Amino acid sequence: MVRSAPAARLNVKKEDKQGKRIMFSIEAIMSTNLITVSPTSTLAEARTLMHDHRIHHLPVIDNEKLVGLVTLTNVLAATDSFFRDPKNRIHANEILVEDAMVPDVATVDINASLRHAALFIEKHKIGCLPVMDDDKLVGIITDTDFVAVAINLLETIEETEPVVEDYDDEDVA
Repeated sequence: MVRSAPAARLNVKKEDKQGKRIMFSIEAIMSTNLITVSPTSTLAEARTLMHDHRIHHLPVIDNEKLVGLVTLTNVLAATDSFFRDPKNRIHANEILVEDAMVPDVATVDINASLRHAALFIEKHKIGCLPVMDDDKLVGIITDTDFVAVAINLLETIEETEPVVEDYDDEDVA
């Protein structure tokens, strides 16, 4: 799976040395500054990492292998509400990540098309895809990353569209 954190403004008109336009790649927008967690960490530790880094998805790594994914939704679903009697409440520091993670994680190859990844996320209603290079986790791409791409594309379109003042003030029947 690939997940990328919001990056700086993307350059839609990126060109190679020959002046040919380069389309976005997964590698161009994925986050490579990965925050991961082990299966034996607690949900409290995972929640703290998510809060501190302002993220909602944590790849679960065991012996340098991706073994799962834990999301903020997993953390919230696995722990009891604060409205429940404190004596009977299940606390996040009592639950291991491996007990709440998604073990069968959809991933994307680093060489896959960005369009393919976006369509997969949309079709399956998931928030992220870890990016793999062979069996190694190299990044993550999120739905938020695709929103950033969409914003950039919309801004580029707006720059090329004529503004209303460019039209004559003739009445159209």
